[in-house]
Amino acid sequence: MAQQNRGQRGDRSRRQGRQDERDSEFVDKLVHINRVAKVVKGGRRFGFAALVVVGDQRGRVGFGHGKAREVPEAIRKATESAKHDMIRVPLREGRTLHHDVNGRHGAGKVVLRAAPAGTGIIAGGPMRAVFETLGIQDIVAKSIGTSNPYNMVRATFDALKRQDSPRGVAARRGLKVSVLQSRRREGDAGVAEA
Repeated sequence: MAQQNRGQRGDRSRRQGRQDERDSEFVDKLVHINRVAKVVKGGRRFGFAALVVVGDQRGRVGFGHGKAREVPEAIRKATESAKHDMIRVPLREGRTLHHDVNGRHGAGKVVLRAAPAGTGIIAGGPMRAVFETLGIQDIVAKSIGTSNPYNMVRATFDALKRQDSPRGVAARRGLKVSVLQSRRREGDAGVAEA
């Protein structure tokens, strides 16, 4: 009987270990905390809203929003929310985007441009957090319109969802990736001659 109980506890700790390993592969960044006050009879009652970006630094990223009476609880809720709806973004050489792309959400508009190696992340606050957790090393980004962090993050995700890889384009067109890229090189050579 004692051995059977010990085995169950061991299974539980092993499961917990696997959960911790899965969580440890993600990097999370706190983008914004908003404090709101509700005026009640005894004074003010404060609440907090957190915006968190989570990624594995290998092409997967998500964002989440959480509200609670305490800051740590709001951050925990936002992190859980971010892990639930992550997107995969194709990266060129694991460091930059395949092509330039625009994104928008509400009044937030962003322009993301692929950059050569060594450029670094040239982007403002909320967008920088998204790119760092995504694993992008070289990018030039510009936010046009609102500076609201929620709309900036959503506009950035809209742009990243529009990102397409040569493999995806080749599959849609029924071509091989090598044929597609050879056509691209021929087009680049024609532009250079002109």
